[in-house]
Amino acid sequence: VLLPRKRCKRHQGKIKSFPKDDASQPCHLTAFVGFKAGMTHIVREVDRVGSKTHKKEVVEAVTIIETPPLVIVGIVGYVETPRGLRQLTTVWAEHLSDECKRRFYKNWYKSKRKAFSKASKKWADEDGKKSIERDLEKMKKYCKVVRVVCHTQQKLVGLKQKRAHLMEVQVNGGSVADKVEWAKEKLEKNVSISNVFGQDEMIETFFSSFSLAHSTLSATEPPFTCTSIR
Repeated sequence: VLLPRKRCKRHQGKIKSFPKDDASQPCHLTAFVGFKAGMTHIVREVDRVGSKTHKKEVVEAVTIIETPPLVIVGIVGYVETPRGLRQLTTVWAEHLSDECKRRFYKNWYKSKRKAFSKASKKWADEDGKKSIERDLEKMKKYCKVVRVVCHTQQKLVGLKQKRAHLMEVQVNGGSVADKVEWAKEKLEKNVSISNVFGQDEMIETFFSSFSLAHSTLSATEPPFTCTSIR
């Protein structure tokens, strides 16, 4: 798992493939972001026929991941091309927190802090609202994949870092129009991990191996079990 033992190119985990979409399900997110909080151990019963430990209790090490709610700040639409997915348009929320804006600056202290000021003004006047609606209608008409831009809330983590982590998460379930409307309703709202994963659901976790690791949880093919520790 930890091979090769060398410096990672990026600290944030990257989702290489999202789970297959199922239009019969309600709209939902397919991944989440968490932070490694520590480790502990659990006692579980082994269910492995043929093993000497079958039906016996064993002690195993587990990792605890802290998952404060994410905030949705943008909607991205993708169209299918012969060369793969291509981004068609993006709609940003009216208000972005400072911890999210910090991600777009190298030096927040010396900057003018005017990031996304033009995008936020679109929500204030009628012409801007019409352009936003045109972009949303364009997504509903042409796009095949809809993803939302989420950021973490550093103030809830307890780390020194003030700059939020940004990540695109795919929305699955329902039609494309349902996805766009669902994402529009969730703009600037918190999304808890209980709204993404269920109790005893099989999920996949991947992370970068460095101090205070940043993990990404994805609902792809399930090699691991995520259960609550009591």
